[in-house]
Amino acid sequence: MLTLLSMFYYICLRRRSRSGTRGEALTSRRAVESSQRAVLPVSVEVEQYAKEVLDFSSHYGSENSMSYTMWNLAGVPNVYPSSGDFTQTALFRAYGTWWEQCASAPPPFRRTPKGFYSQDYIEVGFEEPVYPTGVDVLETYYPGAVVQILACSHNPFSQNPPTDVRWEVLWSGEPTKVLTPQARQFSPTIKHINFPTNLLRLEVNSSLLNYYTELDAVILRGVKERPMLALYKMPMIDISDLSDSEEELSDVGGPFRQGGAGSGYFDKLPYELIQLILSHLTLPDLSRLAQSCKLLHQHCCDPLQYTQLSLQPYWARLNDAALGHLQSRCTLLQRLNLSWTGNRGALTLTGFSSFLKACGLSLVCLELSCCHFLNEACVEVISETCPGLQELNLSSCDRLQPPSFTHISKLTRLRRLVLYRTKIEQTAILTILTFCIELRHLNLGSCVMIEDYDVVASMLAARSSFLRSLDLWRCKNLTDRGLLELVSGCRMLEELDLGWCPTLQSSTGCFQNLARGLPRLRKLFLTANRTVCDSDIEALATCCPSLQHLDILGTRLVSSASLKKLLQSCPQLLLLDVSFCSQIDTRAVQELSGVFPNVSIKKSFTQ
Repeated sequence: MLTLLSMFYYICLRRRSRSGTRGEALTSRRAVESSQRAVLPVSVEVEQYAKEVLDFSSHYGSENSMSYTMWNLAGVPNVYPSSGDFTQTALFRAYGTWWEQCASAPPPFRRTPKGFYSQDYIEVGFEEPVYPTGVDVLETYYPGAVVQILACSHNPFSQNPPTDVRWEVLWSGEPTKVLTPQARQFSPTIKHINFPTNLLRLEVNSSLLNYYTELDAVILRGVKERPMLALYKMPMIDISDLSDSEEELSDVGGPFRQGGAGSGYFDKLPYELIQLILSHLTLPDLSRLAQSCKLLHQHCCDPLQYTQLSLQPYWARLNDAALGHLQSRCTLLQRLNLSWTGNRGALTLTGFSSFLKACGLSLVCLELSCCHFLNEACVEVISETCPGLQELNLSSCDRLQPPSFTHISKLTRLRRLVLYRTKIEQTAILTILTFCIELRHLNLGSCVMIEDYDVVASMLAARSSFLRSLDLWRCKNLTDRGLLELVSGCRMLEELDLGWCPTLQSSTGCFQNLARGLPRLRKLFLTANRTVCDSDIEALATCCPSLQHLDILGTRLVSSASLKKLLQSCPQLLLLDVSFCSQIDTRAVQELSGVFPNVSIKKSFTQ
């Protein structure tokens, strides 16, 4: 009896509260706000520079120096307010659209949300957690790449492991092309969040820029006490909340039911046509639609909708549970993008292994860039559960220990392998090259733990005759002997990156041999090789008519006359970087650009 009376009393109170006027509700809310304003302390805004760079997807610089590296983003500005190309700034590895047009670039994933523009990221930690009131990014060259700024609830300097990591977007926007490359302070209006943070993430898209964007510092402004607005902010009162009606919502899936009134004969459409219509939805929309009715649930969960799956745009929310939820739908999965996901405990070996064991049999492409949850056991699972894998991207998985890479040699059907900024050692790469003889694209850029690149080049020449692209960016010990073997054995090469390889000397004739031995060459990077000379350029003009991208930044021995001959002989040339070439001044660049307007000739400056 007492229970029945209590329930009746509760219902009366509930109906009484719902029958109050909107004015009374607003008056009550103002009273709460007024009382909270009276007791809140006033906080002083704190301004701080980044204490430490914690993670990033790529950088132009070397792993063993500070020039052009992401680590330059920590601390006070080194360059700002000056403009130009300075080694003390932070640069990402790529810019423009030409990078994605190379043969080594994989095709884009379907169902990528239109609002996801991010191509690279950097995470920076600050000394004191604050409630953000503003973020300033000091851009010193070709600004406009930042497309998203996020804040994290986890304190990266805490000794306790994170339990519930939460990311909130402070600001987001489309990539822009600023009219001038001059320095600027980018200070977008940010959203207020209800937790303090000392971990920010900047995501960038440099596709619209004419050259590398350069960042100098990040400033986080905020207060240590929770702002008043965050404390007394309450949900806006909706007029429907004041209604006395207790009716339930109608079944939103009703119109699509077979035989349902107003169905418009949707269920009579061919199964394949409905599948085609649904293929244009993003993954979250597909999941929501699956909850509307049985018919659409069947279509939305069909494994044919999940032959390609890019989870990179949802990196902040993906965990073991979400991956497990998708598992039953991905039995026909062929291409999977997990790049940037799973960090700070979001994905575990158990969740990752379970998913691959259920969905890895048909997998041909696996993107795992910047996945720091990976360990040796994860790589072993990949090698055992994905026998048909043809593409594997472990770019910037720099916490993966050297023994892990030996398992890759079991993936004998590999055609594309990206190991940029990993700790792979010489023994492991030689083993991979021994067994993976179908390789077409190989990226060993910034792999500093390989002791002798001449030995690697010799193995490539012997085992990888079908190789089309090779990235040896910043390898420190490749000599003319290794390059000669490489060119003689891999004659189908179309892309070759030898940027910042200081042990190659033009006087040995290695670059002329390269030009004569690789007639299919489309992209060649000889960045920062001071010895490249006119005879090398003339050899490229004579032997490589299909050349599209050439980077000779920093050479002191190339004249504008040889460049003119190159431009005349290579009609497909799109990009020519002659920055810091002492014999090529701004006037020469302007003259060449006037004669060859279809070629983007790059010439950076400092001031």
